[in-house]
Amino acid sequence: MRNGERIVKKSLATITALVAALAMTGCAANESSKPESGGTSSQSGQSGSETTASALSGTFAGAGASAQEAAQASWIAAFQEKNPDVTINYSPVGSGDGRKQFIEGATVYAGSDSYLKDEELEGTFARCADGSKAIDLPVYISPIAVVFNVEGVDALNLDPDTLARIFKGEISNWNDPAIAALNSDATLPDSQITVVYRSDDSGTTKNFTDYLHATAPEAWPAEAEEAFPGDFAGADGAQGTSGVISSVTNGQGTIGYADASKIGDLNTVALKVGESFVKYSPEGAAAVVDASPMVDGRSEHDLAVKLDRATTAEGAYPLVLVSYLIVCESYADEKDAAFVKDYASFIASEEGQKVAAEGAGSAPISADTRTAIEAAIASIK
Repeated sequence: MRNGERIVKKSLATITALVAALAMTGCAANESSKPESGGTSSQSGQSGSETTASALSGTFAGAGASAQEAAQASWIAAFQEKNPDVTINYSPVGSGDGRKQFIEGATVYAGSDSYLKDEELEGTFARCADGSKAIDLPVYISPIAVVFNVEGVDALNLDPDTLARIFKGEISNWNDPAIAALNSDATLPDSQITVVYRSDDSGTTKNFTDYLHATAPEAWPAEAEEAFPGDFAGADGAQGTSGVISSVTNGQGTIGYADASKIGDLNTVALKVGESFVKYSPEGAAAVVDASPMVDGRSEHDLAVKLDRATTAEGAYPLVLVSYLIVCESYADEKDAAFVKDYASFIASEEGQKVAAEGAGSAPISADTRTAIEAAIASIK
Protein backbone atom coordinates (compact mmCIF):
# COMPACT_ATOMS: atom_id res chain seq x y z
CA MET A 1 0.00 0.00 0.00
CA ARG A 2 1.47 3.39 -0.96
CA ASN A 3 1.82 6.09 1.67
CA GLY A 4 -0.89 8.18 0.06
CA GLU A 5 -3.45 5.41 0.40
CA ARG A 6 -3.82 6.17 4.08
CA ILE A 7 -5.88 9.20 3.18
CA VAL A 8 -8.84 7.04 2.29
CA LYS A 9 -9.26 5.23 5.56
CA LYS A 10 -10.80 7.71 7.98
CA SER A 11 -13.70 10.12 7.95
CA LEU A 12 -13.07 13.81 8.21
CA ALA A 13 -13.70 15.52 11.50
CA THR A 14 -16.72 17.80 11.73
CA ILE A 15 -16.18 20.58 9.24
CA THR A 16 -15.78 24.13 10.44
CA ALA A 17 -19.01 26.04 9.87
CA LEU A 18 -19.01 28.30 6.86
CA VAL A 19 -18.31 31.89 7.76
CA ALA A 20 -18.27 35.18 5.95
CA ALA A 21 -15.91 35.15 2.99
CA LEU A 22 -12.57 36.87 3.35
CA ALA A 23 -12.02 39.91 1.20
CA MET A 24 -10.47 38.61 -1.99
CA THR A 25 -7.06 39.96 -2.84
CA GLY A 26 -6.20 38.40 -6.21
CA CYS A 27 -2.63 39.41 -6.64
CA ALA A 28 -2.46 40.45 -3.01
CA ALA A 29 -1.01 43.12 -0.90
CA ASN A 30 2.66 43.03 -1.66
CA GLU A 31 2.74 44.50 -5.16
CA SER A 32 6.06 46.30 -5.29
CA SER A 33 9.20 46.13 -7.37
CA LYS A 34 10.57 42.66 -6.79
CA PRO A 35 12.40 40.21 -9.01
CA GLU A 36 10.23 37.84 -11.03
CA SER A 37 11.54 34.80 -9.21
CA GLY A 38 13.95 33.87 -6.54
CA GLY A 39 14.45 34.16 -2.85
CA THR A 40 15.74 32.20 0.03
CA SER A 41 14.04 29.60 2.09
CA SER A 42 12.47 30.05 5.49
CA GLN A 43 10.57 28.01 8.03
CA SER A 44 7.52 30.21 7.66
CA GLY A 45 5.36 27.75 5.75
CA GLN A 46 5.80 24.73 7.93
CA SER A 47 2.68 22.98 8.94
CA GLY A 48 0.24 25.27 10.70
CA SER A 49 2.63 26.87 13.14
CA GLU A 50 3.45 30.29 14.48
CA THR A 51 6.20 31.61 12.28
CA THR A 52 9.60 33.15 12.77
CA ALA A 53 10.89 35.98 10.63
CA SER A 54 10.83 34.99 6.98
CA ALA A 55 13.83 35.15 4.67
CA LEU A 56 11.76 34.09 1.65
CA SER A 57 11.47 36.72 -1.08
CA GLY A 58 10.53 37.14 -4.72
CA THR A 59 7.57 37.13 -7.07
CA PHE A 60 6.07 33.78 -8.01
CA ALA A 61 3.28 32.87 -10.42
CA GLY A 62 0.63 30.18 -10.36
CA ALA A 63 -2.36 29.60 -12.64
CA GLY A 64 -5.27 27.26 -13.05
CA ALA A 65 -8.65 26.36 -11.65
CA SER A 66 -11.12 29.20 -11.20
CA ALA A 67 -12.72 27.02 -8.52
CA GLN A 68 -9.58 27.61 -6.45
CA GLU A 69 -9.67 31.37 -6.94
CA ALA A 70 -11.22 32.28 -3.57
CA ALA A 71 -9.06 29.78 -1.71
CA GLN A 72 -5.91 30.97 -3.48
CA ALA A 73 -6.77 34.58 -2.63
CA SER A 74 -7.14 33.61 1.03
CA TRP A 75 -3.96 31.51 1.07
CA ILE A 76 -1.97 34.21 -0.70
CA ALA A 77 -3.10 36.98 1.66
CA ALA A 78 -2.27 34.92 4.76
CA PHE A 79 1.06 33.64 3.39
CA GLN A 80 2.19 37.10 2.27
CA GLU A 81 1.39 38.50 5.71
CA LYS A 82 3.85 35.98 7.13
CA ASN A 83 6.29 36.53 4.26
CA PRO A 84 6.17 40.27 3.48
CA ASP A 85 8.89 40.07 0.81
CA VAL A 86 6.92 37.55 -1.25
CA THR A 87 4.38 38.32 -3.95
CA ILE A 88 2.25 35.50 -5.41
CA ASN A 89 0.18 36.05 -8.53
CA TYR A 90 -2.49 33.44 -9.24
CA SER A 91 -4.39 33.60 -12.53
CA PRO A 92 -7.73 31.68 -12.56
CA VAL A 93 -7.53 30.74 -16.25
CA GLY A 94 -9.08 27.28 -15.82
CA SER A 95 -7.55 23.91 -15.04
CA GLY A 96 -6.55 23.01 -18.58
CA ASP A 97 -4.78 26.29 -19.29
CA GLY A 98 -3.24 26.28 -15.82
CA ARG A 99 -1.65 22.87 -16.37
CA LYS A 100 -0.46 24.00 -19.82
CA GLN A 101 1.21 27.10 -18.38
CA PHE A 102 2.89 25.01 -15.70
CA ILE A 103 4.08 22.41 -18.22
CA GLU A 104 5.51 25.17 -20.41
CA GLY A 105 7.28 26.81 -17.46
CA ALA A 106 5.28 30.04 -17.21
CA THR A 107 4.39 29.28 -13.58
CA VAL A 108 5.98 27.48 -10.62
CA TYR A 109 2.76 25.69 -9.69
CA ALA A 110 -0.68 24.98 -11.09
CA GLY A 111 -4.13 24.63 -9.56
CA SER A 112 -6.27 21.99 -11.24
CA ASP A 113 -9.68 20.43 -10.65
CA SER A 114 -8.44 17.28 -12.36
CA TYR A 115 -5.17 15.48 -11.78
CA LEU A 116 -2.48 15.28 -14.43
CA LYS A 117 -3.31 13.02 -17.36
CA ASP A 118 -1.07 10.05 -18.14
CA GLU A 119 -0.03 11.68 -21.41
CA GLU A 120 0.92 14.88 -19.56
CA LEU A 121 3.07 12.89 -17.14
CA GLU A 122 4.83 11.26 -20.10
CA GLY A 123 6.06 14.68 -21.27
CA THR A 124 8.52 17.15 -19.79
CA PHE A 125 7.96 20.05 -17.38
CA ALA A 126 10.00 23.18 -18.09
CA ARG A 127 10.49 24.29 -14.48
CA CYS A 128 11.31 20.80 -13.24
CA ALA A 129 14.82 19.39 -13.07
CA ASP A 130 15.86 17.10 -15.92
CA GLY A 131 14.18 13.73 -15.55
CA SER A 132 11.78 15.01 -12.87
CA LYS A 133 8.02 14.83 -13.21
CA ALA A 134 5.17 16.65 -11.47
CA ILE A 135 2.92 15.43 -8.66
CA ASP A 136 -0.69 16.09 -7.67
CA LEU A 137 -1.43 17.23 -4.11
CA PRO A 138 -5.17 17.24 -3.15
CA VAL A 139 -5.35 20.46 -1.15
CA TYR A 140 -8.88 21.71 -1.91
CA ILE A 141 -12.14 19.77 -1.56
CA SER A 142 -15.45 21.29 -2.55
CA PRO A 143 -18.87 20.14 -3.70
CA ILE A 144 -20.00 21.06 -7.20
CA ALA A 145 -23.47 22.55 -7.03
CA VAL A 146 -26.07 22.21 -9.77
CA VAL A 147 -27.60 25.69 -9.83
CA PHE A 148 -30.84 26.81 -11.44
CA ASN A 149 -32.98 29.89 -11.99
CA VAL A 150 -36.59 28.98 -12.70
CA GLU A 151 -39.42 31.38 -11.94
CA GLY A 152 -41.57 30.15 -9.07
CA VAL A 153 -39.27 27.22 -8.21
CA ASP A 154 -36.88 27.43 -5.28
CA ALA A 155 -36.25 23.71 -4.63
CA LEU A 156 -35.59 20.96 -7.13
CA ASN A 157 -34.87 17.23 -6.83
CA LEU A 158 -33.14 15.39 -9.66
CA ASP A 159 -31.84 11.85 -10.04
CA PRO A 160 -28.69 11.17 -12.10
CA ASP A 161 -30.55 9.87 -15.15
CA THR A 162 -32.81 12.94 -15.38
CA LEU A 163 -29.89 15.29 -14.79
CA ALA A 164 -27.86 13.61 -17.53
CA ARG A 165 -30.73 13.83 -20.00
CA ILE A 166 -31.19 17.53 -19.22
CA PHE A 167 -27.50 18.23 -19.88
CA LYS A 168 -27.63 16.24 -23.13
CA GLY A 169 -30.60 18.27 -24.34
CA GLU A 170 -32.92 15.24 -24.36
CA ILE A 171 -35.14 16.84 -21.69
CA SER A 172 -35.72 20.39 -22.86
CA ASN A 173 -38.80 21.64 -20.99
CA TRP A 174 -39.16 22.33 -17.28
CA ASN A 175 -42.51 20.56 -16.92
CA ASP A 176 -41.21 17.38 -18.54
CA PRO A 177 -42.81 14.31 -16.89
CA ALA A 178 -39.42 13.04 -15.70
CA ILE A 179 -38.78 16.25 -13.74
CA ALA A 180 -42.37 16.49 -12.53
CA ALA A 181 -42.27 12.94 -11.13
CA LEU A 182 -39.38 13.90 -8.84
CA ASN A 183 -40.91 17.21 -7.76
CA SER A 184 -44.59 16.68 -6.94
CA ASP A 185 -44.73 19.77 -4.72
CA ALA A 186 -43.26 22.14 -7.31
CA THR A 187 -45.15 24.20 -9.88
CA LEU A 188 -42.97 23.67 -12.92
CA PRO A 189 -43.42 26.13 -15.80
CA ASP A 190 -44.08 25.13 -19.39
CA SER A 191 -40.87 26.75 -20.58
CA GLN A 192 -37.58 25.84 -22.24
CA ILE A 193 -34.60 24.66 -20.26
CA THR A 194 -31.39 26.56 -20.99
CA VAL A 195 -28.31 24.54 -20.08
CA VAL A 196 -25.30 26.69 -19.13
CA TYR A 197 -21.94 24.93 -19.37
CA ARG A 198 -18.26 25.84 -19.17
CA SER A 199 -17.01 26.84 -22.61
CA ASP A 200 -13.35 26.56 -21.55
CA ASP A 201 -11.57 23.31 -20.76
CA SER A 202 -12.34 22.83 -17.12
CA GLY A 203 -11.67 20.40 -14.30
CA THR A 204 -15.09 21.28 -12.97
CA THR A 205 -16.59 20.02 -16.23
CA LYS A 206 -14.46 16.87 -16.03
CA ASN A 207 -15.71 16.18 -12.50
CA PHE A 208 -19.31 16.90 -13.51
CA THR A 209 -19.22 14.64 -16.57
CA ASP A 210 -17.41 11.97 -14.56
CA TYR A 211 -20.30 12.04 -12.08
CA LEU A 212 -22.87 11.71 -14.88
CA HIS A 213 -21.00 8.82 -16.49
CA ALA A 214 -20.50 6.99 -13.18
CA THR A 215 -24.07 7.36 -11.94
CA ALA A 216 -26.09 7.34 -15.20
CA PRO A 217 -23.95 5.45 -17.76
CA GLU A 218 -26.86 4.64 -20.06
CA ALA A 219 -27.98 8.25 -20.27
CA TRP A 220 -24.40 9.57 -20.33
CA PRO A 221 -22.17 6.89 -21.94
CA ALA A 222 -19.26 9.26 -22.71
CA GLU A 223 -16.18 9.22 -20.49
CA ALA A 224 -15.31 12.29 -18.44
CA GLU A 225 -13.96 15.22 -20.44
CA GLU A 226 -12.73 18.72 -19.64
CA ALA A 227 -14.55 20.04 -22.70
CA PHE A 228 -18.34 19.96 -22.36
CA PRO A 229 -20.27 18.57 -25.40
CA GLY A 230 -22.66 21.49 -25.61
CA ASP A 231 -23.59 21.28 -29.28
CA PHE A 232 -27.38 21.18 -28.96
CA ALA A 233 -30.23 23.68 -28.99
CA GLY A 234 -30.79 25.26 -25.61
CA ALA A 235 -27.14 25.06 -24.51
CA ASP A 236 -25.12 28.21 -23.80
CA GLY A 237 -21.39 28.17 -23.07
CA ALA A 238 -19.86 30.56 -20.54
CA GLN A 239 -16.23 31.28 -19.70
CA GLY A 240 -15.09 30.22 -16.26
CA THR A 241 -17.02 29.71 -13.05
CA SER A 242 -17.98 33.38 -12.91
CA GLY A 243 -19.37 33.21 -16.43
CA VAL A 244 -21.59 30.24 -15.59
CA ILE A 245 -22.90 31.92 -12.44
CA SER A 246 -23.59 35.17 -14.31
CA SER A 247 -25.43 33.38 -17.12
CA VAL A 248 -27.59 31.32 -14.77
CA THR A 249 -28.34 34.35 -12.58
CA ASN A 250 -29.23 36.68 -15.44
CA GLY A 251 -31.17 34.18 -17.50
CA GLN A 252 -34.55 32.52 -17.06
CA GLY A 253 -35.14 28.80 -17.04
CA THR A 254 -31.38 28.25 -16.70
CA ILE A 255 -29.44 25.40 -15.12
CA GLY A 256 -25.68 24.98 -14.76
CA TYR A 257 -22.91 23.59 -12.58
CA ALA A 258 -20.21 25.36 -10.59
CA ASP A 259 -17.95 25.09 -7.59
CA ALA A 260 -20.25 25.60 -4.62
CA SER A 261 -18.05 28.32 -3.13
CA LYS A 262 -19.02 30.66 -5.98
CA ILE A 263 -22.79 30.23 -6.30
CA GLY A 264 -23.98 33.09 -4.10
CA ASP A 265 -27.75 33.10 -3.61
CA LEU A 266 -28.64 30.80 -6.51
CA ASN A 267 -30.97 27.87 -5.87
CA THR A 268 -29.39 24.43 -5.95
CA VAL A 269 -30.52 20.92 -6.91
CA ALA A 270 -30.76 18.11 -4.37
CA LEU A 271 -29.29 15.00 -5.99
CA LYS A 272 -30.60 11.49 -5.48
CA VAL A 273 -28.08 9.36 -3.58
CA GLY A 274 -29.40 5.91 -2.76
CA GLU A 275 -33.00 6.47 -1.72
CA SER A 276 -32.54 10.04 -0.50
CA PHE A 277 -32.16 13.47 -2.07
CA VAL A 278 -29.04 15.20 -0.76
CA LYS A 279 -28.15 18.88 -1.00
CA TYR A 280 -24.53 19.85 -1.33
CA SER A 281 -22.41 20.38 1.76
CA PRO A 282 -18.68 20.44 2.54
CA GLU A 283 -19.24 17.55 4.96
CA GLY A 284 -20.90 15.42 2.31
CA ALA A 285 -18.14 16.17 -0.19
CA ALA A 286 -15.35 15.39 2.25
CA ALA A 287 -16.93 12.08 3.24
CA VAL A 288 -16.82 10.89 -0.38
CA VAL A 289 -13.16 11.86 -0.78
CA ASP A 290 -12.00 10.01 2.31
CA ALA A 291 -13.92 6.90 1.22
CA SER A 292 -12.32 6.83 -2.24
CA PRO A 293 -9.21 4.94 -3.41
CA MET A 294 -6.05 6.35 -4.98
CA VAL A 295 -5.38 6.35 -8.72
CA ASP A 296 -3.27 3.33 -9.67
CA GLY A 297 0.12 3.51 -11.34
CA ARG A 298 1.29 6.86 -9.94
CA SER A 299 4.58 7.67 -8.23
CA GLU A 300 4.82 7.35 -4.46
CA HIS A 301 4.04 10.99 -3.72
CA ASP A 302 1.44 11.59 -6.42
CA LEU A 303 -1.82 11.68 -4.45
CA ALA A 304 -4.44 11.65 -7.22
CA VAL A 305 -7.79 10.38 -5.90
CA LYS A 306 -10.20 8.12 -7.83
CA LEU A 307 -13.52 9.40 -6.55
CA ASP A 308 -16.31 6.91 -5.77
CA ARG A 309 -19.15 8.75 -7.51
CA ALA A 310 -21.59 5.84 -7.17
CA THR A 311 -21.57 5.73 -3.38
CA THR A 312 -24.92 5.42 -1.65
CA ALA A 313 -23.57 6.25 1.80
CA GLU A 314 -26.00 8.27 3.90
CA GLY A 315 -25.27 11.99 3.73
CA ALA A 316 -22.60 11.63 1.05
CA TYR A 317 -22.62 14.12 -1.80
CA PRO A 318 -20.75 12.48 -4.69
CA LEU A 319 -20.76 15.43 -7.09
CA VAL A 320 -17.53 16.76 -5.68
CA LEU A 321 -14.28 18.09 -6.98
CA VAL A 322 -10.85 17.57 -5.53
CA SER A 323 -8.65 20.41 -6.68
CA TYR A 324 -4.93 19.82 -6.77
CA LEU A 325 -1.78 21.81 -6.27
CA ILE A 326 0.51 20.56 -9.05
CA VAL A 327 4.22 20.96 -8.37
CA CYS A 328 7.54 19.49 -9.48
CA GLU A 329 9.13 16.52 -7.73
CA SER A 330 12.41 18.40 -8.23
CA TYR A 331 12.88 21.96 -9.50
CA ALA A 332 15.63 23.16 -11.81
CA ASP A 333 15.88 26.34 -9.68
CA GLU A 334 16.37 25.81 -5.95
CA LYS A 335 14.68 29.16 -5.26
CA ASP A 336 11.48 27.88 -6.88
CA ALA A 337 11.73 24.73 -4.77
CA ALA A 338 12.17 26.72 -1.56
CA PHE A 339 9.10 28.83 -2.28
CA VAL A 340 6.90 25.92 -3.35
CA LYS A 341 7.80 23.86 -0.28
CA ASP A 342 6.93 26.73 2.06
CA TYR A 343 3.74 27.73 0.25
CA ALA A 344 2.48 24.17 -0.19
CA SER A 345 3.22 23.44 3.47
CA PHE A 346 1.12 26.43 4.51
CA ILE A 347 -1.76 25.45 2.22
CA ALA A 348 -1.88 21.91 3.63
CA SER A 349 -1.50 23.00 7.25
CA GLU A 350 -4.45 23.19 9.64
CA GLU A 351 -4.17 26.98 9.51
CA GLY A 352 -4.13 27.04 5.71
CA GLN A 353 -7.11 24.73 5.45
CA LYS A 354 -9.02 26.83 7.96
CA VAL A 355 -8.27 29.96 5.93
CA ALA A 356 -9.66 28.28 2.81
CA ALA A 357 -12.75 27.01 4.64
CA GLU A 358 -13.48 30.51 5.89
CA GLY A 359 -12.68 32.26 2.61
CA ALA A 360 -14.03 29.76 0.10
CA GLY A 361 -16.37 27.39 1.95
CA SER A 362 -14.19 24.38 1.18
CA ALA A 363 -13.92 21.22 3.26
CA PRO A 364 -10.67 20.92 5.24
CA ILE A 365 -8.59 17.88 4.36
CA SER A 366 -8.35 15.04 6.87
CA ALA A 367 -5.37 14.38 9.13
CA ASP A 368 -4.43 11.35 7.02
CA THR A 369 -4.50 13.43 3.84
CA ARG A 370 -2.31 16.04 5.52
CA THR A 371 0.22 13.41 6.59
CA ALA A 372 0.52 12.11 3.02
CA ILE A 373 0.82 15.64 1.57
CA GLU A 374 3.47 16.62 4.12
CA ALA A 375 5.54 13.57 3.15
CA ALA A 376 5.23 14.54 -0.51
CA ILE A 377 6.25 18.14 0.16
CA ALA A 378 9.25 17.01 2.21
CA SER A 379 10.47 15.02 -0.78
CA ILE A 380 10.50 18.03 -3.13
CA LYS A 381 14.00 19.10 -4.16
